Amino acid sequence: AALVAVVLLAGAFPATAAEWGSIRPGISNTTNVREVYGAPTKTSKEKVENFDTETWIYDEPKAPAGLKRLTVEYGLMISEKYQANVVRAFRVEPQPGGFTRRIIILGWGPPDRTGRDGDTDVFVYYEGMIVYFDDTGQDAKLVLFTVPQPRDPADVPAPRR
Repeated sequence: AALVAVVLLAGAFPATAAEWGSIRPGISNTTNVREVYGAPTKTSKEKVENFDTETWIYDEPKAPAGLKRLTVEYGLMISEKYQANVVRAFRVEPQPGGFTRRIIILGWGPPDRTGRDGDTDVFVYYEGMIVYFDDTGQDAKLVLFTVPQPRDPADVPAPRR
């Protein structure tokens, strides 16, 4: 919920979000997603921080090839104006072997940060992607795409003199 609130209320951000399957958080909208993936398996609507949001879920067999599920969340503040039909974030839940550690690094490069969430390896990309791996540490079990995240000041090189 905290991540949703931060992302939902983010005012301005660069237009270079991580993307997958032609979906770009902060750029793509309901029309774009429906054109590529058709009607979702399920939809839900809720209010988050007094804003109307919508979630579309594509479960197998409607999920894109290689995925168990695709979940797309809509509703984002852009330049101080709420856009209900813009993709805020989306999650892909791959089939085993679909998104390996190697494929992630080849496709998106080395992560900006790595860490662990309990027993789970996690990759963080500031362009807006977080990858959670399975128990083996080799297959992604969840990939979350969001708008770009602010950089940690410790990661920014000092200016040269």
